[in-house]
Amino acid sequence: MPTTLWDVDAAHSEIRFWVPYMLVTRVRGRFARFSGTVAIDEEDVTRSSVSVRIESASIRPRWGARDADAAEREARISSPAFLDVARYPEITFRSRQIQKVGARYRVVGDLFLHGIEREVALEAEFAGVVKDAHGAERAVFCARTTVDRRDYALVWDSVLEAGSVVVGDRVGIAIDLQAVRRATSHSVAA
Repeated sequence: MPTTLWDVDAAHSEIRFWVPYMLVTRVRGRFARFSGTVAIDEEDVTRSSVSVRIESASIRPRWGARDADAAEREARISSPAFLDVARYPEITFRSRQIQKVGARYRVVGDLFLHGIEREVALEAEFAGVVKDAHGAERAVFCARTTVDRRDYALVWDSVLEAGSVVVGDRVGIAIDLQAVRRATSHSVAA
């Protein structure tokens, strides 16, 4: 079947996250540097695949108003106590299966984070293909999932005076991708 190759356009895409913080709010952030490839089966989207590579050191938490502790918190996220970006410079996701669920899709694949690989499922939407102002074809996707940071040995935490933890265990992830069809590749055999 004909499969077309598409490259993720990081300038028009976003990978965001959020995690409960002190039980009253969420810390939100994004990754600034990532790349990826999507292989779209034009006859059956469920036979498509996606692969994404994120630079761990490009994590950008959004703390709201900067305070005296912001630099320390940012250094802690990149340190060996948490993401350990020097030892684990990449986070990767590779799909293994795409299932049609009503009008949406379920993308099952392997998330490699902090030296550990686990299966995750993303609830996804394929918004279709459009042509931009320059005539390039763009495929548009969005996906959401939640992972438990403890599954990836991200166990740093601190306990507040009242006994609750500072950082929650469940991390929400939202992905909005635009991918540009490769000009040199019209279609390839799957």
